[in-house]
Amino acid sequence: MFKDLVSDLVSKYDNGNWISAFIVSAAIIAGSLIIHAVTFSIIRRISKKSDKPVLGLVSSKFRNPTLGLMLTIAISIIILALAIDNQLVDIIKHLLKLLIILFVSLIIIRLIKLGRDLVLMRYDIGEKDNLKARRVYTQFRIMERILIFIVILIAVAVALMTFEQIRKIGVSLFASAGVAGIILGFAAQKLIGNVLAGFQIAIAQPIRLEDVVIVEKEWGWIEEINLTYVVVRIWDKRRLILPTAYFIQNPFQNWTRVSADILGTVFIYTDYTVPVDKLREELTRILKSDKNWDGKVNVLQVTDSTEKTMEIRALMSAADSPSAWDLRVNVREKLIDFLQKNYPESLPRSRIDIAK
Repeated sequence: MFKDLVSDLVSKYDNGNWISAFIVSAAIIAGSLIIHAVTFSIIRRISKKSDKPVLGLVSSKFRNPTLGLMLTIAISIIILALAIDNQLVDIIKHLLKLLIILFVSLIIIRLIKLGRDLVLMRYDIGEKDNLKARRVYTQFRIMERILIFIVILIAVAVALMTFEQIRKIGVSLFASAGVAGIILGFAAQKLIGNVLAGFQIAIAQPIRLEDVVIVEKEWGWIEEINLTYVVVRIWDKRRLILPTAYFIQNPFQNWTRVSADILGTVFIYTDYTVPVDKLREELTRILKSDKNWDGKVNVLQVTDSTEKTMEIRALMSAADSPSAWDLRVNVREKLIDFLQKNYPESLPRSRIDIAK
């Protein structure tokens, strides 16, 4: 094949035209490299002088794929200009088509990521009151994955259609699309369900990134929302992987659905002799000295009683669930310590009357 290509080149350019062909080819490739280098050099210089980060993102995201696309187009132009009918040249042309599809798809994906970065740049998910930021992050992360999935699917389909044999198979499959669709639908039922659930989560947003949730009796944060699965970061650093459809089909607790602030409760069981007012004063003192308390809720009430003990509930508020957890632990420890030191007789006890 390569020998035939060489002989075709020699026969076509045996009169010295090969020198002109070589010069023109080199000029096309060099011109492509120069245009690319100058363009991105200008973009880089402008981005350094400008306070807007968009040009810097353009330079970093599109430099390599645009270079590959320009070189591929330049080589394609050269091969078309040579006008050589050879089997090896046909293979090279086909390979160049596939490369163009690859680089165009890559540029489109980078455009999607650029749009996501430009929007998310306005929001800080690390803030305390980050409800709006988490909402926007969730929507754009899911939509980004959906769009990238569609781009890859179309790119693969277009690439496969460049093969003559596969194109013929595609026409045959299209003729029997009804049967194939039914079979494929049953086979990919769960996958399609999870993908559709991803769309629902992006629109309705029952969960968002960094939401605090309780699922499968585990407490943690939503770490990732992908097209077909969700990653929950458990408090002890384990990861719980759940299908996306789980959050549409099953009940779960979302502690930060409306806002990040949350109420914490502490239950203390005491004897009937405990001075509730003194315990209420101690709760106020403990909360005021704890940085995790947000100053909104401070309540201590007797919520139940049995023949042996009283149930006392301390209710307090915090800015978020981790702060509420630390606050509850501290309050529980301090209240028990207060009772042990000041009113040990008010701790739970059992009484027995002995008849004489």
